[in-house]
Amino acid sequence: MFEMEFQKDACSYCASVRWPLIQAPKALNEAGIMRFSQRTNWNTEESALARAHRLRAQAGLPIADLTASNPTRCGFAYPPDLTQALVSPEAFDYDPQPRGSLPARQAVCQYYADSGTLVHGQQVQPHQVLLTTSTSEAYSFLFRLLCDPGSEILVTQPGYPLFDFLAVLDDVQLKAAPLLYDHGWQIDPEAIRRAITPKTRAIVLVHPNNPTGHFTKRWEADELARLCREFDLSLIVDEVFLDYSLGAPHPSFAASLTDVPVFVVSGLSKIAGLPQMKAAWIVACGPEAAPALDRLEVIADTFLSMNAPVQCALPTWLAGRAAIQDQIRLRTSTNLVELDQKLLSTPQITRLKVEGGWYAILRIPALQPDEQTVLTLLELGVWVHPGYFFGMPESGWLVVSLLAESAEFSTGVTALVNYFRTHQGGNSTGAPL
Repeated sequence: MFEMEFQKDACSYCASVRWPLIQAPKALNEAGIMRFSQRTNWNTEESALARAHRLRAQAGLPIADLTASNPTRCGFAYPPDLTQALVSPEAFDYDPQPRGSLPARQAVCQYYADSGTLVHGQQVQPHQVLLTTSTSEAYSFLFRLLCDPGSEILVTQPGYPLFDFLAVLDDVQLKAAPLLYDHGWQIDPEAIRRAITPKTRAIVLVHPNNPTGHFTKRWEADELARLCREFDLSLIVDEVFLDYSLGAPHPSFAASLTDVPVFVVSGLSKIAGLPQMKAAWIVACGPEAAPALDRLEVIADTFLSMNAPVQCALPTWLAGRAAIQDQIRLRTSTNLVELDQKLLSTPQITRLKVEGGWYAILRIPALQPDEQTVLTLLELGVWVHPGYFFGMPESGWLVVSLLAESAEFSTGVTALVNYFRTHQGGNSTGAPL
């Protein structure tokens, strides 16, 4: 059993800057007078990895991209009339509703009902739903709802790198809540307990986790609820990958916990494979959901961010989500089989167990920093994530996306395993742990 350590990690933008994030000199204008806020005082220099990737692409050299996360560029077939849903006469009527239009919120409720997502026999109701332009905005609204400047949020690690930037922008502090791996991922309730301080306001959970693909089990949910009750905390649950199980489906947290404040966030980026349409939501459940939503309504009213055409189209896009989801599930399961077949003859690499989502984590010999391994693999024409982008140690971990087109995925995995067969030894089994 081993425990992942919390480190800075990377998202699509973050991958282009230096890691870990460090403070840059204070920025002044030419007159030496104006200073920018410390919350934006990042070093935005291009990282060595980003530079190497850019130069190879500019040279026209082949790159098998095993970091793909944008479904709109992975060869999936979208309905040709998809954008017709945006052409609605209702979109010309400016009717600002801070929580979002009722038909759009009803469509979100239908999504949970269609998925069998019930709260003790009661469907999610429109008054529980608040629309946002993205899960990033949803997080920001929730951080402002729950936290004062300097408050702490616990985030499970390994995890998605977005939270670092959001926390800084909203003046809150992040603390790690490490996941454990022992023939599968699981939370560590005692580690979470040790991380809680009087400043802690919420626990952020991704269900299933990105990139580990770990679905939170019932016993884990019960442990988290116990901690939330004991320390008066809220639970923020990101379920953007909920529909992408590689096995049996798992229930939403909107259906499970009723005695602690739970805020479920999700959106069309993954559910309908439409990250460019900028549509997401918060579902508030549990005690004090009503006053929480009243406050969220004021926050949302301040920004009024979701545009009318997208709200009008949201019911159609949600109703048609199966067309893209079926393609994505087939792609990820096919690529996972391909990966496992290649690893059977590569004992130097072990794939960790994955239950859902779009990624797989590989345990590799920790003989050098993973960044060097990634640079070497790039020279061989394959592009992968180092594990530290997601909060793992700096040596011994690679993360690959299962979303790439199958031919490109096979080419990339072949190059990867050939490198380890040729250059690195080891005694692991290669099979999933």
